[in-house]
Amino acid sequence: MTTLLDSIGNTPLVRLQRLNTRGRVFVKLELKNPGRSVKDRATKFMLLDMVAKGQITDGTRIVEPTSGNTGIGLAMCCSALNIPFVCIMPASMSMERRLIIKAYGAELILVSTNLGMRGCIEKANAMAAADPNVIIPQQFQNINNRRAHELTTGPEIRRQCQEYDIHPAYFVCGYGTGGTISGVSAVLKKAYPELRTVAVEPATSALLSGNRPGKHGIQGIGPGFKAELVDTSLIDEVTTITTGVAIKYCQLLAQKEGIMGGISSGANVCAAIKYADQFNCDVITIINDTGDRYLSVDFMYDDKDQTPIEIQPDGVLLEFSD
Repeated sequence: MTTLLDSIGNTPLVRLQRLNTRGRVFVKLELKNPGRSVKDRATKFMLLDMVAKGQITDGTRIVEPTSGNTGIGLAMCCSALNIPFVCIMPASMSMERRLIIKAYGAELILVSTNLGMRGCIEKANAMAAADPNVIIPQQFQNINNRRAHELTTGPEIRRQCQEYDIHPAYFVCGYGTGGTISGVSAVLKKAYPELRTVAVEPATSALLSGNRPGKHGIQGIGPGFKAELVDTSLIDEVTTITTGVAIKYCQLLAQKEGIMGGISSGANVCAAIKYADQFNCDVITIINDTGDRYLSVDFMYDDKDQTPIEIQPDGVLLEFSD
């Protein structure tokens, strides 16, 4: 019998038609998962591993610090598996994410924006120390996060590339936990030895670029620290995107391609287009989640008072203020 968790994965890989001027950009539509984000894959693998190991009992509570999409994925999967779930999230995350998590019956704890993800992790650890029934999946270091993409997302992309005669020169992907970029890269680099992986990070929190962590508005990437799952041996280049440009590309995706992706998806697509235009090649990237989770974010789909952005013919973006 097919269950909800069985419906996770096997998402489409589609070509952008209008945004890039050279090359080809293909996007993996992770918004087609039942929880409408790429994080459905990792949450499924983490939970089913705990179930298989007998770690889930009648009194178990799952507690996880998350910027939102992992929380939604866990809330959905825990509901399907009848496991209580507590989500700890920075208060800066969008209202839509909070409401969706609650809709699945999960408990939501908000942590001060100033404390960020580190504060959420500390809160979760404190709860686990006080209650032996609390289990933290620990998405930032749980190998099943990466395995989900080594065993599903990566092979799906490889198969779709073969089916559609795609010859990827670059895999472009933002990183948060590192599960997606590391898992997919491991698979694609074996299939395409010349492929280069480009990590996308917020311009104001560009750790891999050698800068200090800082505030930014690209929800889901740039957590302010390098997680254990971020395998830098698989990353060939790093590019930075500002919040304003990421939001602008969300608008362009919706208005020019009919794809309503979230802010990190805008960052991914912006970077992917830059490489496709510059090198006239095939580029793969990820639409991490759906844009309707960000409708309350300032300027998300409203051009009024939007940061002025000039898009040059060669694909280089210049932002005048942020």
